[in-house]
Amino acid sequence: MANEDQTIWVVYNGEIYNFPELRKELIEKGHKFRSTTDTEVIVHLYEEYGVDSLSRLRGMFAFALWDDKARTLLLARDRVGIKPLYYAQTGNGLVFGSEIKALLADPQVTCQVDPQSVNKFLTHFCLPGKETLWKGILKLEPGYYLVAKKGGVQIKRYWDLRFEEENKWKSIDEACEALYSLVKRTVSDHMISDVPVGFLLSGGVDSTVVLSCATSETSKVARTFTVGFDNAHFEDERAYAKLAAARFGTDHHEITVTPEEFWDFLPSLVWHMEEPVCDPPAVSLHYVSKLARQHVKVLLSGEGGDEAFGGYPIYRNLLFLERAKAVCRPLNGALATALSIAGRCPPFQKVGKYSPFASMALEQYYYSRVASPFSFFNRNKRNLYTTDFHGAVSEDHSVQVIRELFRQVKDQPPLNQMQYLDTKTSLPDDLLIKADRITMCNSVELRVPFLDHQVLEFAAGLPRNFKVSGMQTKRILKRAFKGRIPDEIIKRKKAGFPIPIETWIQRELKDRVRDVLLSRKSLERGYFTKQGIEGLLSRSGSGQNLAKEVFSLLTLELLQQKFVGN
Repeated sequence: MANEDQTIWVVYNGEIYNFPELRKELIEKGHKFRSTTDTEVIVHLYEEYGVDSLSRLRGMFAFALWDDKARTLLLARDRVGIKPLYYAQTGNGLVFGSEIKALLADPQVTCQVDPQSVNKFLTHFCLPGKETLWKGILKLEPGYYLVAKKGGVQIKRYWDLRFEEENKWKSIDEACEALYSLVKRTVSDHMISDVPVGFLLSGGVDSTVVLSCATSETSKVARTFTVGFDNAHFEDERAYAKLAAARFGTDHHEITVTPEEFWDFLPSLVWHMEEPVCDPPAVSLHYVSKLARQHVKVLLSGEGGDEAFGGYPIYRNLLFLERAKAVCRPLNGALATALSIAGRCPPFQKVGKYSPFASMALEQYYYSRVASPFSFFNRNKRNLYTTDFHGAVSEDHSVQVIRELFRQVKDQPPLNQMQYLDTKTSLPDDLLIKADRITMCNSVELRVPFLDHQVLEFAAGLPRNFKVSGMQTKRILKRAFKGRIPDEIIKRKKAGFPIPIETWIQRELKDRVRDVLLSRKSLERGYFTKQGIEGLLSRSGSGQNLAKEVFSLLTLELLQQKFVGN
């Protein structure tokens, strides 16, 4: 789409939720519109404000804008990475797209695996930062824009999550009312659509909160969707999803996934993801979004509630360690030193202005979340990797992104540091990439109200004990919606999104997994030894929970079968 004189052109993917207000403002400034779309708003907003227009957009987006007068290309991605954007520099210039496959259509962009990225993936179970698995193909990071013109390329950040706790709240109840109003308004904005809208129900607090806000805004019967698994010994989420659906009177649909269906989708999973994944629920998301596509074209989910409001149990557990320093203050140095040695910790001995005990807790968080020295991969890389591959990769390279993120919040309290790290790594580079790719491959658009930047900024400004207090996580969100969603869901133990992948890999899918990982083609790639793979599969088959590791290697190999040499 172009402006009036066709000097500004844009290609765009996403949704701008505040575009009606922006459109009205731009018309008052004299801009002429030919449509009522949010796409055209981006064009005129750039005309008026240049790159500063990015800070005025509220929504999810990835776009490229060509300024013909300035002979300049602007690439921009939304604040938290809901929508993907890739680019590569070639001998002829710069290519970009929402998918890596689009870049590979250019004969100058080669499909070569970067060994450093393989090692980084097995360290973190995702690929944090700008690098992808493929040499020369990069991600534009969330909250950044790129300007390309004759003479070079510049990349700058336009937004970051800032933790500036405000003392304006007289009580947590006052903050609860403000939060309720904000979430309700945000969900309402995310429901604006010309096509039917539905809701993904996980049976947890976040998705139920979104549903409760949505149903309070309309008299129409909402459509809800959930997924379960064909496993008699596995307690899935459907009972809680049904409870929420009954409470809000929805038209509820559910689907059951079998081990065979799980396996059958894996080649398609890696084709759509384009990078290795360590997230078996991605397959479940495919089947439930495929079901939803029969009824709706837009889905809302509760993604992001844990990162915003401190929902992960590990936040609570490590804050307990931090509080323990008050009890054993004289032993701080000794405890920190002992656990640092036991954890083979890197240079995080002093994290900002906090005590050695706090530093120790954050080191353990760092490892348990993104690079645990006790994980199978990080303990067994010398046995798993071939000699050549081990010599070609650098452990320092694999943790460089995480170190830099810690530096940016080095003077923040531990909870803020943990939330910042998750918002910058596992959220965009694991959860959101999965959510976008798998729903879009079924022609369904997924919207995530908790990741609206106004909600994130509100949460970042709350006192920390409003989010995590004692053994309670997501304290303010649960309190704000107490009585508005079922108590059984508020009080239930957090389950994430469970899937019986461990059982399937050890039983129903055992032989098929083995055939892929020990195939001649897999071993000839030169990354892993046969002995190392057999050791992993043997331990997994003997009852150790190594499903995460096995699934990671499985998707890595299937991905290369799909892309390399084809």
